Amino acid sequence: MSYFADADEVYKYIGGAFRLADSDEKVGPKLRAAGVTLRLDYSNPSAILTVRLDPGGIEVIEGECDVKSDVTISMSADNANKFWRGEYNATVGMAKGEAKTRGPVGKILKLLPAAKPVFPLYKQLVAEKDAAQS
Repeated sequence: MSYFADADEVYKYIGGAFRLADSDEKVGPKLRAAGVTLRLDYSNPSAILTVRLDPGGIEVIEGECDVKSDVTISMSADNANKFWRGEYNATVGMAKGEAKTRGPVGKILKLLPAAKPVFPLYKQLVAEKDAAQS
């Protein structure tokens, strides 16, 4: 069984972590400084998040949109859940073909360490869901 019941939960938790990061005084500036537009394509359940990491702020767009991304990362929503918890090595996932990327390799590699400060925010968001499932 998948961790997320539907796309709305993906948007609530993963999208929510980016929204929290934008208002976090330590995490927000680091992510905004990346200056990258990221598209996250998830499967099982199918969900698309487009995240603009811009010095002026972080914008999260749920679902299909016409915004051009610099980087696209595709993986299962379960692997995304593990990644945002800090339990999934995306580089290994790419090597195994579990995660697929499109875009300049330098930008992709720059984003991975920038994501780490988001992990505690994500864990905070899913804590209630985790407690309800145990």
